[in-house]
Amino acid sequence: MQLHLSTWAEVETYLKRSTGIIIPIGSTEQHGPNGLVGTDAICAEVFAREVGKVAEAMVAPTLSVGMAQHHLAFSGSMTLRPSTMIAVIRDWVASLSRHGFDRFFFLNGHGGNIATTTAAFSEIYAEASLAQPGHNLPSVRCMIKNWWEAPSAKRLSNSLFPGEEGSHATPSEVSVTFHAYPEAIKQAEMSPRVAPFGGFTDAADYRGRFPDGRIGSNPALATAAHGKTIMDAVVPELAESYKAFIGA
Repeated sequence: MQLHLSTWAEVETYLKRSTGIIIPIGSTEQHGPNGLVGTDAICAEVFAREVGKVAEAMVAPTLSVGMAQHHLAFSGSMTLRPSTMIAVIRDWVASLSRHGFDRFFFLNGHGGNIATTTAAFSEIYAEASLAQPGHNLPSVRCMIKNWWEAPSAKRLSNSLFPGEEGSHATPSEVSVTFHAYPEAIKQAEMSPRVAPFGGFTDAADYRGRFPDGRIGSNPALATAAHGKTIMDAVVPELAESYKAFIGA
């Protein structure tokens, strides 16, 4: 059940049986020579939509721009400052909690979001912790779940792309987007075949170290069929994680 495709009355009815909501959170950033700029947001969105169906859960609109300052040397990349992103997450949670939602399952598609999202959770909890005794602030719980850390995602990345998965512009995430949007499949030569690994600081440093945007990966191995295989395996595991979270 998608929030933005529901009426207010349908949301009100949903809240009578559940106060949990899935919030897909991704990024809009470069993903190498053949990866879509929207890869992280697309992955979060399609996984959240399918998990919502399995778990009969409400799914919020996708928070599609994340913390990606290090990608800004590549055209099309967008970012929120960490402080801005914290404020956005706080406002989303505050808005939804006003209606009765109190379990917020952030289904994440971008590693760069983790620290900032976790900091936002701490800010949310601090409001209640620092309030006067007897306050009437809603009691909320937040969780961030990275789809690529699901056991089956790790197993499949190792078996489908041994030694070539990497950590950015991975064949796994590019495959998921190819499955979701087959009309947008891109082909490009990878040179070298597998990109180098390493660290980075700001946008200029990133582009200097990884000139085509990849880190440790070979997304030329991506296919729509692999994307379907990954989704079919990962969705049930994410659904179980969501159910465990709202039941805790």
